[in-house]
Parts: sequence; structure tokens; C-alpha cells
Amino acid sequence: MATVHIESKREEIANVVLMPGDPKRSEYIAKKYLKDCRLVNSVRGMTAYTGYYKDKLVTIFPSGMGNPSMGIYSYELFKEYNVDYIIRIGSCGGYSERLKLNDLILVSASYSESNYALSMGGYKDKLLFSSEYLNNIIESVARSLNKRLIRGNIYCSDAFYELEYNYRDRVKDKDVLGIEMESFALFSNARKFQKNASCLLTVSDLFFSTEKLSSAEREKKLDDMIELALESCLKL
Repeated sequence: MATVHIESKREEIANVVLMPGDPKRSEYIAKKYLKDCRLVNSVRGMTAYTGYYKDKLVTIFPSGMGNPSMGIYSYELFKEYNVDYIIRIGSCGGYSERLKLNDLILVSASYSESNYALSMGGYKDKLLFSSEYLNNIIESVARSLNKRLIRGNIYCSDAFYELEYNYRDRVKDKDVLGIEMESFALFSNARKFQKNASCLLTVSDLFFSTEKLSSAEREKKLDDMIELALESCLKL
């Protein structure tokens, strides 16, 4: 079978999917961590791979940038490929001054002004929650690996550059740790199909500092987050 955006056969997509934003990061993860991995999708350059992490079959499927792109791929994976678990693994800008570069965030809920949930499910909610079941597993694995994990809300924006000007005023009362662009659509689709979705983020830049990860570092130097996500997959 295939969909408009995914050419894979149903059996080529695992029940558990990790979703980085960048197709190059997807390739990096697959080639570094998976055994017997194979390319299962290349439509529009969205290179997805399925293989074994230890003894667990996992698919690494890129989401692209923004709620619309994440919305398309997670929708088709949940609905047409019977995926039950998606963990987004991405980067974010840090807003809270208690964050440091490379900190790991486990997203409890995603706040957004996006109309995605309204369009796709008729929901007017602006705060969508991740899977507590998945989050508990990820937190447990983080403790066993001695990885520091910060739990909290994130702001999910549809407009990247607009936030340079009015981000702080618009979300100062929303109790968010930082900003990214995909979690809201993922959580919306998980709710629609009664599936499990979570989101792990690495802080790649800070709003109160000039520190930032380079594009090369964002592509290939997020191993703490990747390894935590993969080890969590073993529990599913």
C-alpha cells in the first residue's frame, strides 16, 4: 500500500516510530544505531528507514518543518500504517533562563495558536497533552541512564521569524520552557486516532544568550536525546 506522501508497504513501517524533523538526521540515526536497516520511503526527499535497535523493530521517519508537515506524516502513519507510538525527537529554542544549551526537555503539553486541531478534529483547545504512558517510560529510562531530563510545556509556533519580535509578550503567562514547531500537530493526531505520542527536545539555542548549536551539530550531535528515545522504544 502507499499514501499520497508515503510509498512504503504497510509491513515496512514499524509499530514504533521516531520522528526527527530533518531527513539527514533520520539517515544519521538509522545508519549509526539500527541493524539491518533499509530505506522505506524517499518521496519528496523524506528518507525513512526501518531496522532493528537491539531486538526492537523501529522506523525513523522525518516530519519536516512545521505543524502542516508533521500533521501530514503523523496522520498517515497513525491512520494508514497502524503506528501506535510516535516519539518526536527535535530541537527547540530555550525561553526559560533555567535552561542550558543541550538540555533535554520532555514535553508535557504543547501550547499553540495554530488552527490545526480545529481543522482536523473540531477541537478549540490551545493546549494539547502528550501521552502520559510514553512519558512515564521515557522518564524511567532517563533515570536508569542517569540522563537529566526537564519536564514542562512547550510553545509550538507556525511562524518562525515572527517570534523574534513578540514571542515573550504572547506566551509570558503560558508557563512554557521554549519554542518549536511540530508537537501540536503530532499531539492532535494522536488524540484523533487514540494513539500515543510524546516529544523529546534538545535545547539548541537560548533567547537570552548568543549561544547556539550549528546546523551540523543539530544534525549529528544530539546523541543523548536519540539514545534515550531508542532505549525507551525497547519498553514498548
